[in-house]
Amino acid sequence: MLGEKLGHVFDKPLAGVAKKIPFSPNVLTVAGFVVTVIASGVLLADLRTGGVVVLVGGAFDVLDGVVARINGRSSRFGAFLDSVLDRYSDAAILLAIAWNLADRNNYRGAMLCLGTLVGAFLISYTRARAEGLGENCNHGLMERPERVILISFGAIAGLMVPVLWALFVLTHFTVLQRIYHVWRVTGKGPADGR
Repeated sequence: MLGEKLGHVFDKPLAGVAKKIPFSPNVLTVAGFVVTVIASGVLLADLRTGGVVVLVGGAFDVLDGVVARINGRSSRFGAFLDSVLDRYSDAAILLAIAWNLADRNNYRGAMLCLGTLVGAFLISYTRARAEGLGENCNHGLMERPERVILISFGAIAGLMVPVLWALFVLTHFTVLQRIYHVWRVTGKGPADGR
């Protein structure tokens, strides 16, 4: 939702910074992934500090796209790499939080993490599958930027379990929104290649 509504809102404010960055967008993508893996390690022991590091990783996720667009270095492989590493990042963050909660005997919270991870992966899958059918599918309430912001907020504020309830419900609601969108735009006709 934020990605769809705001689009490239950071391009102009960060243009000056982006022009000075000597690294390729793919290097920034990988650096952001490394920061997120570090954040996951921190989340295992300390949710609050880990939430801050997750935000730093999220900043790289914004910056790589800005650098690609401003410097004319967008590529199909870069978009692919970014998407794949985002899925690994989602998994690392949510599995680390699940481990942290389970270690404190909060098994309900751990299961909510796993259910949210399934929802996050299905959000990505529905978009990829729709694009495979030739349809744009950037719809829904809970895309990756919203998930990163909510997870960070929940970890930093000490409200992880209530935030996980919201994430669990809203990720699966987003999948349903995308299914409905694709059903509507494809004319509800017969599918080939199921």
